[in-house]
Amino acid sequence: MSGRTRGLLRAVIAHVLCILATAAHANPNSVMLQGDSAAALRQQVEAVGGEVTHFLPIIDAVGAKLTTVQVDQLRDSPGIQRIIDDLDREEPEAAPPPCQLGGALELIVDGTSVRWRLYNKSGDAAHLTGVEITWPATLGKLMQADLAGDALVVEPGKSGVATTLRPTDGATIPGGTRATLALEFSRPWPEGRLFQRDLELTVTYDDNCDVELIPGYDDNDGDSYYSTVAGADLLHRHGITGAGVTVAVLDSGLWDDPRLTHDTQGNPRVLASYDAIAGEEVTTAFDESGHGSHMTSILAQSRAITRPGPDPGAWRGVAPDARLVIVKAFSKEGQGGLLDIVRGVQWIVDHREEYGIRVINLSFAAKPRWPYWQDPINQALMRAWDAGIVAVAAAGNEGPDAMTIGSPGNLPYLITVGAITDSWTVDDRNDDYLPDFSSRGPTPSAHIKPDLVAPGGHMAGLTRPGSTLTEEFPEYKLVNGDFVMTGTSQAAALVSGLVALLLQVEPQLTADQVKCKLLSSADPAINADGLLSYSPFEQGAGAVSIQRALTLGDRDCGNRGLDLQADMAGESHFEGPAILAKDGSPTLPGLERMVAPEPPEKGPSDNRRWGIKAHIERPRSNPGEPDMPAEPQTPFDWHGLYLEEKARVEQLSRPAE
Repeated sequence: MSGRTRGLLRAVIAHVLCILATAAHANPNSVMLQGDSAAALRQQVEAVGGEVTHFLPIIDAVGAKLTTVQVDQLRDSPGIQRIIDDLDREEPEAAPPPCQLGGALELIVDGTSVRWRLYNKSGDAAHLTGVEITWPATLGKLMQADLAGDALVVEPGKSGVATTLRPTDGATIPGGTRATLALEFSRPWPEGRLFQRDLELTVTYDDNCDVELIPGYDDNDGDSYYSTVAGADLLHRHGITGAGVTVAVLDSGLWDDPRLTHDTQGNPRVLASYDAIAGEEVTTAFDESGHGSHMTSILAQSRAITRPGPDPGAWRGVAPDARLVIVKAFSKEGQGGLLDIVRGVQWIVDHREEYGIRVINLSFAAKPRWPYWQDPINQALMRAWDAGIVAVAAAGNEGPDAMTIGSPGNLPYLITVGAITDSWTVDDRNDDYLPDFSSRGPTPSAHIKPDLVAPGGHMAGLTRPGSTLTEEFPEYKLVNGDFVMTGTSQAAALVSGLVALLLQVEPQLTADQVKCKLLSSADPAINADGLLSYSPFEQGAGAVSIQRALTLGDRDCGNRGLDLQADMAGESHFEGPAILAKDGSPTLPGLERMVAPEPPEKGPSDNRRWGIKAHIERPRSNPGEPDMPAEPQTPFDWHGLYLEEKARVEQLSRPAE
């Protein structure tokens, strides 16, 4: 390379760098400044020509649009303690799942015809390699089958047995389309005597991509089932529906549907709506994403349970008469900015007395960036808790690894909820288990999280047609229009509804007392040998039980050992009890003597029982065994706790003198 060429190249590079530097200095970024006074910070930002976008006195902060030069001018200014100038950073997108095929959650049955919709959400065609099917003999013979009009080979003469169907000429589903697997049997589907769970279907495509038909519930239109699983239906029948309690839902907004916006008597119950993204009160916080509507549906849908069997008077939502305050802080894509979330929390705290806000639902989680006391969202939520608002947060869906609890669920003061699934059975708790997706503790500051677990699998609820969720996941839409989602977000919404029921009965409870009542009455998963099925980092105190909370819950254990006032003042911060084992994994002193070494079953279990009562009263293999046999040495006196709880229940059941 000649000297002249090298000189030209240096000049070009210098020119490009100059352009980039000028752009960086000219284009403002979103920045958060924290210091002695939000009002003073506003003046300082305006003095350097910046734009204040968020006024956040709840944490002595402001959000602003500032260039790099303006940030540098403010960096050493008096009264400014902290600058976060990377709020605009883009998080890496998660890799798409290897199998981008989905199957509808419901079959479509019409006489002898059974159809199953399949969705190819990838850009490439999916090539069918086989269909495995097992059907009950009551349907007779499988007469014919096809996928999107392409016939599948059906072996003649078979009835009610497992078989594999093969395509004749290589059936395909083009990318971005849906297709229907159509089956024709010799006998009609007997309504009320045959259910989806009685038919097994697995469709296999190239690259080992399998899609299985879920067992499903028996009556998706008549019941959402989680009120029954959570025990809320029994309270509904006694008039406990969350009436008089206001819950703030900080999410993506709300669909304007009467089942969400009105209570069981048809009265409007949305007291206020606030758009934290725009920073203004609105008539309706339009839900583009659909997530917020689904959370509100689980928490408070006012549609009655109508399936045959249950007594009337129960509702699909956990707290169907709760009053609502809707705060929109999440976008169409389901993304929420830190500044918008803090502004939403601040608005809730500022208006808590006006609207009687007692609960805030936080069905979101992000990877923690700071210690809990430095996280701006957590700082705002500490002030919400101090104001008497019970904050309920999702643990996150990043399990099963340890230390995957998200923020704000890593905040030790609030109630953090993990998920369990009921395996599609309402009346059998012995197949309830902790799914892999539910995030595990401890938190980075060694606190035990989640605090408890609650139903979070396959939760049917309402969300706006045409929302992002319904467009991205068409296979999750049921025939009646309900939408099914799974996650700790759903579990948190359910617990927020239970808190509303609890506060209707005992409105004088403080936030700490509510937390104590729920945790002290939770049902831990216990194996037959008396050891815990899951560690406290997985199940917390156990599965939430609203009936036990009302009858057996204690009051004085919430956040014991913590000092909220000292934390907010920055005087003291608190580490949890978790320690590191020799192999570097998180543990607790003596944990190896508390938790069973074998991994728990996923699904039906003859070993695991949820709750002390179920553990002690489990059937014995030998009829001659005593009701309460001696257990191996464990740190737990389950027998003693059982007798203590039994005595307390008997005391409560005695008539007042």
